[in-house]
Amino acid sequence: MVDGQLRARDVVDERVLRAMERVPRELFVPERLREHAHDDAALPLGSGQTISQPYMVARICEALALTGTERVLDVGTGSGYQAAVLAELAAEVHTIERIGELAERARANLQAAGAGQVRVHVGDGTLGLPEHAPFAAIAVAAAAPALPQTLYEQLVPRGRLVVPVGDRFGQRLQLVVRSPEGPATVSSVPCRFVPLLGVEGFDD
Repeated sequence: MVDGQLRARDVVDERVLRAMERVPRELFVPERLREHAHDDAALPLGSGQTISQPYMVARICEALALTGTERVLDVGTGSGYQAAVLAELAAEVHTIERIGELAERARANLQAAGAGQVRVHVGDGTLGLPEHAPFAAIAVAAAAPALPQTLYEQLVPRGRLVVPVGDRFGQRLQLVVRSPEGPATVSSVPCRFVPLLGVEGFDD
């Protein structure tokens, strides 16, 4: 997976590549789909949610440019896979999921994968976790109709937010940096994610 899908497709950050190698993706997909765990595709988790394509997880992590000292927020826990990869790259990871059942499964998956230090929260991901802010980096694994302002405001100065922005049918993965002049979008690539639901996302 790492060599064929990531190294071969312009993911060059060695820390990210090693993190993707260490996290067993098969522990984060439903048992009936384990044979497809390393496919270059998103896979269904139930409740209308998916585990993201490995390439997109790697792209998000690479864009955050983590050094290992940061506090990070992962929005849209799903099965916990992206949070587990982030835990290999940062000092402290919080992840938030709006569906309680998925959050419970994610806790179990993270524990099984040796990433039990990740703190899983249940709530509206579009509003972040103000009680644990500020964050050096925020990763959003669902599509927002616009930049979620509340998440942006929970970044440290020069902090990085990666979020898919667009409509329900297609988005661009944006890297947004918090600057003194306001949000600075420094890169953008086409992508497709499930919608981010909540106060600053899409309606149900």
